[in-house]
Amino acid sequence: MGFARTCSVALVGVEGVVVEVQADLEPGVAAFTLVGLPDKSLTESRDRVRAAVANSGAEWPQKKLTVGLSPASVPKGGSGFDLAVAAAVLAAAERIDPRTIADLVLIGELGLDGRVRPVRGVLPAVLAAADAGYQQVVVPEQTAGEASLVPGVSVLGIRSLRQLIAVLTDEPVPEEEPTEEGRPDSMLAGLLVPGAGLGTGLDADPAEGPDLADVAGQHRARRALEVAAAGSHHLLLSGPPGAGKTMLAERLPGILPPLTRQEALEVTAVHSVAGLLPPGQPLVRRAPYCAPHHSATMQSLVGGGNGLPRPGAVSLAHRGILFLDEAPEFSGKALDALRQPLESGHVVIARAAGVVRLPARFLLALAANPCPCGRHTRHGSGCECTAAVVRRYQARLSGPLLDRVDLRIEAEPVTRADLLGRGGRGESTTAVAERVGEARARAAARLSDTPWRVNSEIPGHELRTRYPAASGALVEAERDMERGLLTARGIDRVLRVAWTLADLAGHDRPDHQDVALALELRTGVPRGVPVTTGERS
Repeated sequence: MGFARTCSVALVGVEGVVVEVQADLEPGVAAFTLVGLPDKSLTESRDRVRAAVANSGAEWPQKKLTVGLSPASVPKGGSGFDLAVAAAVLAAAERIDPRTIADLVLIGELGLDGRVRPVRGVLPAVLAAADAGYQQVVVPEQTAGEASLVPGVSVLGIRSLRQLIAVLTDEPVPEEEPTEEGRPDSMLAGLLVPGAGLGTGLDADPAEGPDLADVAGQHRARRALEVAAAGSHHLLLSGPPGAGKTMLAERLPGILPPLTRQEALEVTAVHSVAGLLPPGQPLVRRAPYCAPHHSATMQSLVGGGNGLPRPGAVSLAHRGILFLDEAPEFSGKALDALRQPLESGHVVIARAAGVVRLPARFLLALAANPCPCGRHTRHGSGCECTAAVVRRYQARLSGPLLDRVDLRIEAEPVTRADLLGRGGRGESTTAVAERVGEARARAAARLSDTPWRVNSEIPGHELRTRYPAASGALVEAERDMERGLLTARGIDRVLRVAWTLADLAGHDRPDHQDVALALELRTGVPRGVPVTTGERS
């Protein structure tokens, strides 16, 4: 009788659980039993592993073989357990020493020829292994760079099962034929999900992206864009078609600062699980930008799918931007499903297969026409929609959702002078990004001893007690609250925006002018303060 064990990792959402893979050989009729709550793709590993072992020059044991995955109560799926199962079987058959794999974590899919194919979710899997105290992992060579992002873990990247056997038995490591130069690597097919367009704009270089200077006019909207980026405040751009709402939103990622190391690991983990991590770029350094079509379902926005839920757009936009163009055209249920992640920074999805908690701290940018024809304005511009139609159209964005939006800007139609450049060219993305970076640095220094990094993350109670505005600065906001124009959540959000305006202006704390401007950016009611410049006061 032979017994051996090693480890692999099961992913539940974007969190990993270390799984012990045990192999037991007993005399009897040759059979291969796999237990431990495997799904269909994992059950099929029996045939993949048997063929891979035989084609790697090792002898398959002709005994009763039982492979157990423990803990058995955790759902397990995918092909990433193949390498661990093969190693455990070979150790139980005494082809390799069982002691050499007891403290290893092995992740990878096996081809029938014994080659090791990469799988999705390597980064969160290695993070889970490191948290559990494991120091050595074996992964496919194509994902070794991704696994190496985890500090304190020794990573071995291999191309085939033959190479793993040679390393573990101190034999000469055979060379595997690399992919011919100029030909696509078929081994990378397991890393990417075809047709997953939500991840476009990952790790884009701001210098190569669209420039904010290309937007004609829209000085108020440009100022709101700067404030949104500096404090990670949610934004609504409302105005007629052709005013530049989408152009502004597409330029928002360029003025966001690069991700911190911790944020980059969080974003990379989500996109690795979702199969959207670009090959050759193991670490996402720029804020992601997701812009789903308005026909997107609630499941595609918040996450879902068969079995355990997979990340949706709100998680793919984690630490970045979720842009909903033509927001009133989205399903009402889909829009209202955003309310919980907007407040908590994560989304909890319950399905029959289990409950998954996914990160979802994003900047929401909405763009909407004022009415179905798009020509309804305060001054009237030939709108053919009735008052009832306008009210019904605008009501598609519910009050509770809008109450979570800090900045609500009406984009005015572009004038001929602005379009022809007679009013002067607006500031470039680089100039605005520099001010945003300085404001973020001020906020980070102020919040250095707290779990928050931007103003929008500070809870209301902490905001009012630890970070109050200047004396008398909130008088006008309190008056609006008494009139029913602001909710308790609304006044907290006004104070957060005021802190961001103070950071942009270099003030020690928000004064009356900062609060008045924050109120105007939220309500659209003029408060007698300028909002058309991004320069420091």
